[in-house]
Parts: sequence; structure tokens; C-alpha cells
Amino acid sequence: MAETARISLPEAAERLGVHYMTVYRYVRTGQLPAIRVGAKWSIDVADLGLTNKTVDVRSSRTFNQTQRTARLLDRLTAGDGVGAWTIIEGALASGSDPTAIYLNLLAPALTCVGDGWRNDQISIAQEHRASVIATQIVGRLGPRFARRGRSRGSVVLGLAPGDQHALTALILADLVRNAGFEPINLGADTPSRSFVETALSADRLVAVLVGATSNVSDDVVVDLLHDLRAGGVSRPLLVGGRAVTDVEHAKRLGADGWSGRDAPDALRALENLVVTVR
Repeated sequence: MAETARISLPEAAERLGVHYMTVYRYVRTGQLPAIRVGAKWSIDVADLGLTNKTVDVRSSRTFNQTQRTARLLDRLTAGDGVGAWTIIEGALASGSDPTAIYLNLLAPALTCVGDGWRNDQISIAQEHRASVIATQIVGRLGPRFARRGRSRGSVVLGLAPGDQHALTALILADLVRNAGFEPINLGADTPSRSFVETALSADRLVAVLVGATSNVSDDVVVDLLHDLRAGGVSRPLLVGGRAVTDVEHAKRLGADGWSGRDAPDALRALENLVVTVR
């Protein structure tokens, strides 16, 4: 009779001989069926064979990417800056550009860190170590996003008051620069007056991007957007992040549009905004 018992993600990782976060990525990308109850995931033992087949038929590039992300996650949570940068250097040497490293390597690893902390799989100390190392990586990759020539205009970006996730803004600023705009990054926990002053003095302002993660209330964002309008900022205000679920939610907060939940979404929203204005 086939085995029908359900097991946890750590147990599945042990059976497959991989890191816990590798199994978590299988679940997140749909390669491994799983059921979530509260903060815990469970997997049918019978599905582990399907995962092995999936891994076998994947291209070597995708497989290497998954393995590299798992190794980076391990080095981040261990606070091993040298080891983490060695993985980044390996990705660069393999042909990945800085944008691909941000979106396909660093961002997935950081997502696993955040989810692991929320699910009590990663300690707060590991989360802090990972954030510090990731910030160092962004600092070393940042200059590679520099572009020559006239920009497409300025984009003011920052996180709402109370939001401490500065790394999110750092990564987005580099990607915005790579898209041809001039980012003005106000970082974490930005008060309304800083947004207003910066937006009014920005050269050829295209938009203001406000980030809000899950620990930021709607009232905080509503007040911030109101202050921007009352302060005389007439350019589009886009808001996004985990605290903003969709475009209807963004509009209810007083924004002109939704910049999505992550950096690629924000870039697409910015490009769509430019096309619409034209």
C-alpha cells in the first residue's frame, strides 16, 4: 500500500537530502504540492517522488540557480559575508548580470529569510545577520547599475513612516536607475515632510513611489499620501508592498496607482505610467 502520511518541510528536506529552504522553494514555485495550516506546511510523502522527477528534468541552469540560492541563504543566515560574496561572484562569472542577481538570487533568498522568520524557522538574530550581509552585497553591486547620459526623469522613493525595511528601497533604487530613471531614495521610516520637500525639489519628477510592508497600517499611508497632495506634489503617487493588496486597495488609500508587491511589479508600474503620460 502506498505511503500516505504527511510530513513537515524539515522532514521532507531530510528525506530529499537538501536544505530546508530548498524544499520551501519547491513549495513556493509549485514543484511540490503542500498544504498550509496556520504557519505550518505539510507534504504528502507520496509527492516526494514527483519532486525528484521534477528536479531531474529541469535544465541545469535552473537547477544551479536553485542550489546557488540555497547556498546564499545559508551564508546570509550564518553571517558569512565572504562566503555570500563568493556566491555572488560565481553568479557574475557564470554570466548573470546585476539585475538577474537581484531578482533571481538575492531577492528569493531574502524572501526565504523573511518567511522563515515569520514561521519560526529562522531566528531574529539570523534575520539581522542576513540583512546586514545583504546590504553589503547591494553596496558592492550598486555601482554596476550606473548609466551614462540624460535620465528619463527623477523618481522619489521611500518607505512609509514606521517601515524599517531599508534594504527593499536600496534594491529598488538600483533597478530604477538601471531602467534609465534617476532614483532619489529616502530609505526607511520616511516622514511626510521629507517626501514633500524632496518631491517638490526633484528635477523632472516622474512619480513618487511609497513602500509599505505588512507592519504599516492603512492610516499611516493615507496620512502620508494626503500630506503629499496637500504639500503641492502633483505628480503620480504610487504605493505598493506587502501591506497593499491590489490596485483597488491603493486607490482607497489615496494613491494614483499600485506599484505591486515587489521590485519587478514596481518597475512595470513605472513603465506603464510613463507610457500613459505620453
